[in-house]
Amino acid sequence: MSHKKQTLGEFIIENQSSFQFSSGELSSLINSIRLAAKVVNHEVNKAGLVDIIGAVGDTNIQGEDQQKLDVYANEKFIQTLTNRNIVCGIASEEEDDFIAINSQDENHQNKYIVLIDPLDGSSNIDVNVSVGTIFSIYRRVTPVGTPVTIDDFLQKGSEQVAAGYVVYGTSTMLVYTTGDGVNGFTLNPAIGSFYLSHPDMEFSVDGNIYSVNEGNYIHFPQGIKNYIKYCQLEEEDRPYTSRYIGSLVSDFHRNMIKGGIYLYPQSSKNPNGKLRLLYECNPMAFLAEQANGKASDGFTRTMDVEPTELHQRVPFICGSKNMVDKAEEFMRNVY
Repeated sequence: MSHKKQTLGEFIIENQSSFQFSSGELSSLINSIRLAAKVVNHEVNKAGLVDIIGAVGDTNIQGEDQQKLDVYANEKFIQTLTNRNIVCGIASEEEDDFIAINSQDENHQNKYIVLIDPLDGSSNIDVNVSVGTIFSIYRRVTPVGTPVTIDDFLQKGSEQVAAGYVVYGTSTMLVYTTGDGVNGFTLNPAIGSFYLSHPDMEFSVDGNIYSVNEGNYIHFPQGIKNYIKYCQLEEEDRPYTSRYIGSLVSDFHRNMIKGGIYLYPQSSKNPNGKLRLLYECNPMAFLAEQANGKASDGFTRTMDVEPTELHQRVPFICGSKNMVDKAEEFMRNVY
């Protein structure tokens, strides 16, 4: 029996009672992310048609060449979030420092901060591979009425009030959680609305996909090397399938739907890992846990890591619970 699909806007209104804070503010926040995502989606989809591909020439704080589309997405998300007059601060992976925002009516009355990776996996743009946006939302910890400080951004992942991502792929999806499960919405480009297409998304407890850049194998810690060999053994339900896109949003999204594990461990090249705790790992960890999965650095729950700097990097293992448990077991058994 066919039934009318619920739009993202309708879903937010219907479910706002499950959000522990002011529901109107959350609606406005998610709506501004939805709006920016639609604008960025439009640009991503025409990236091959115009000269928007390639590096701008600037190098971001991470030492990576910025793609033109990175810059565009960064500006669009910051502009949209600022205009909605709902956040008091934004931190972006593309910016050296956080941005303090004063509310338009009274001084610094807004209560939320957003951390964002505006275009994750952007090195994939010019080969037409899916990229995404990752966002993380917290309530400020400094007093309302004062400007935000670094303390508002350096909160543990367990304090997040919402997190999600947009994947710009063969279809464009917005997936988010407010701590009450994970839901996915697919954009109908003809009318510009997101519709609930994946309600109550969950990782299977076991999976048979492992996602890791095996080109870095030689640089990995012994525990990860041992786990990869375990994934490749021919016994019981193994060997597992190896799938690695190199775009965190896409790899996470596939593993959540199909069941699997994503690994970006520390290495001799990146002793602290490469992914950013605040823009990538914490939001993905929140989504994973809300979807019956697990996320850690191999020893510690990701959302329990105490942040010390804005662009902090951490090792990241995330996905189906039993697979993450097994990887952690291999990490522990080496030391």
